[in-house]
Amino acid sequence: MPIVTIEVVADSDRDVETGLAQSLADAIGRVLTSPSGQAWVRLRSLRRSQYAENETPVGDGEVPVFVTILERLPPSGTELEAEVAALTQAIAQALNRPIACVHIEYAPAAIGRVSFGGQLVK
Repeated sequence: MPIVTIEVVADSDRDVETGLAQSLADAIGRVLTSPSGQAWVRLRSLRRSQYAENETPVGDGEVPVFVTILERLPPSGTELEAEVAALTQAIAQALNRPIACVHIEYAPAAIGRVSFGGQLVK
């Protein structure tokens, strides 16, 4: 059930590659061992002109990728650390970005606060 939102900072003259969302969904599904059709990926592009860091320019090889993950119940402890490492690697590889540029945020657990087709996640 994971829903993964990926926001890629990119030059405004470059479109997101065709098939990239599918490649990301496949890679993320494998890492999270999600059954077919159960890992959902939303891919967004953020124009580089709409991103900045205070008091410093961002070099070409340093543009970030922001990832938000909503899971029924996120892992914790060493399981979370292992998942973060594997997801970071898979996403960086699929996007051809350095691992250091992939930043992951976990949303609070979906249990009791998210619904699908009118059915609350339990």
